[in-house]
Amino acid sequence: MYKNLAAALAVACFFAPVFSQTPAKADADQPLSAAFVYVTPVFDAGWTHQHDAGRKAAEAALGKQLRTTVVADVAEGPDAERVLRDLARNGHQLIFTTSFGYMEPALRVARDFPDVKFESITGYKRAANVATANARYYEGRYLSGIAAARMSKSGVAGYVAGFPIPEVLQGINAFTLGMRSVNPGARVKVVWLDTWFDPARERDAAMTLMNQGADVLAFHSASNAVMVAAQERGRFAIAYHSDMRQVAPDAQILAVTHQWGDYYTRRARAVQDGTWASGDVWGGVREGMIRLEAFGRKVPQTVQKEVLDQQRLMAQGRIQPFAAARADVRDNAGHVVIAKGSALTDAQILDMKWLVEGVQGSPGH
Repeated sequence: MYKNLAAALAVACFFAPVFSQTPAKADADQPLSAAFVYVTPVFDAGWTHQHDAGRKAAEAALGKQLRTTVVADVAEGPDAERVLRDLARNGHQLIFTTSFGYMEPALRVARDFPDVKFESITGYKRAANVATANARYYEGRYLSGIAAARMSKSGVAGYVAGFPIPEVLQGINAFTLGMRSVNPGARVKVVWLDTWFDPARERDAAMTLMNQGADVLAFHSASNAVMVAAQERGRFAIAYHSDMRQVAPDAQILAVTHQWGDYYTRRARAVQDGTWASGDVWGGVREGMIRLEAFGRKVPQTVQKEVLDQQRLMAQGRIQPFAAARADVRDNAGHVVIAKGSALTDAQILDMKWLVEGVQGSPGH
């Protein structure tokens, strides 16, 4: 997840990999030793849980050919560099770093260990032995906004958000556009946390939004606290990162899930067969990296079918969240940000600094 605001605003990802070198083939007689570094403990749901599910999927796919190590709850900064250096020294051939704040430490360690391959998840700087990858989270946000609008009686949603960086702004805007595609008068209220992981503050923000009339919630933070709060208050919420019905069986509308298993498997296999090369991937619904699933028991079948149908259309490239088909799209200050008949480029999406019409809040708070 993103941690450094200034650096995050400079993100520049492209979907097609940019290859830089072909390393030597790994020893086929020995299992590949891969490490995964997590920014939080491994919980039953959430950001880190979903990355660990991807690790387990890679183990299942590669069997005895892959041996993995997990180092969890690693603070971004000096601690991360120390952990990465230790992993590289101890013979790990492939290291996945699953938080934006690990990017710079990984680059520094990679310079000293050119034979070790690093995968920087959500990072944007690459090197000969450092690749980057991220997902188009905003695609799932748009589709979840459709479901939220169908389930909301008040037309008011609350959004608990970590930092006002492009990735988060993309999600808020796509969610709002999805809601307003169903209910043009829908409004989204935002509370900024200025942290990724603080369950108590996430809960307080959710309570504040519900007190302000929101009957459906979404969030961009690392715990399940928003889901728990919605369950307690009898409101609805969109789970993020992973399925959270275990703590919010009545509140959960659906889950926007991140699917890392295929990517991790492919990258580990590439190290094994000598085809690994530095590059960048930005995949979404079409590539299977974002998926809507785990509908709650209170969601009508008609709503489930509508959302899944829209997901199929998005996978076919027939729905783009940041396209203005019928009218100009304006920000919440009244400026045209997507002209009628046009769509944002990837570069424009990645540099997003505005909030769309219908959002109550400021990107700079």
